[in-house]
Amino acid sequence: MKKIEELRIQIFADGADKVRMLEMNAKPFIRGLTTNPTLMKKAGIADYRAFCKEILTHIKVKPVSFEVFSDDFSVMERQAMEIASWGENVYVKIPISNTKGQTCYELVDQLSARGVKVNVTAIMTLAQVRDVLAALKQNVPSYISVFAGRIADTGRDPLPIMAAAVAMLKINPLAELIWASPRELLNIFQAEQIGCHVITVTDDILNKLKLVGYDLDNYSLDTVSMFYNDAKAAGFTL
Repeated sequence: MKKIEELRIQIFADGADKVRMLEMNAKPFIRGLTTNPTLMKKAGIADYRAFCKEILTHIKVKPVSFEVFSDDFSVMERQAMEIASWGENVYVKIPISNTKGQTCYELVDQLSARGVKVNVTAIMTLAQVRDVLAALKQNVPSYISVFAGRIADTGRDPLPIMAAAVAMLKINPLAELIWASPRELLNIFQAEQIGCHVITVTDDILNKLKLVGYDLDNYSLDTVSMFYNDAKAAGFTL
């Protein structure tokens, strides 16, 4: 089994806690960072602009993705242009559609033509991947973020979809595929095997990285000890 440092896939830390984001930025195996309005809301962030600009005073090299949050495409465009202006390492997350189901392809085309590095997010289907690819310019870096974990939540195997998406992206060498919303550490290795470019990883999975390659006999004993110690601490009797 490869060590995390030996993987070709780029691991991006996904979160909105400033301290944790800076800790992750300092780790060589973390190649970028992402966040979104939901994570920021959970973190109690009230001033979107101030938070993002503060993060960028510390993270100046690795790519960072910040998301627009309007439901109107003209406002999304204005937000995207401002966000893009905050730094050369900034990617602007654009949702695949607004809440009315109107697709973002025209907006992505316009932004990419203006040199904005976009991260098109919340993608679930290969048709969406195809249409986003058609809108992207081949001389501007971009991310296509497919929510493999949410696909799996529906009972579908995301691996064939992700593998097909990897093949589709070969027409645009500057477009990279993100395996988004992973559900377990194994997803990192699955994404690596199919040649996916990036995987976004939240703290619950990042905290398990120390287990990579851990001896299974020792892990079994650890588990038995956990059950025993917890039963003892609870004072169970029979």
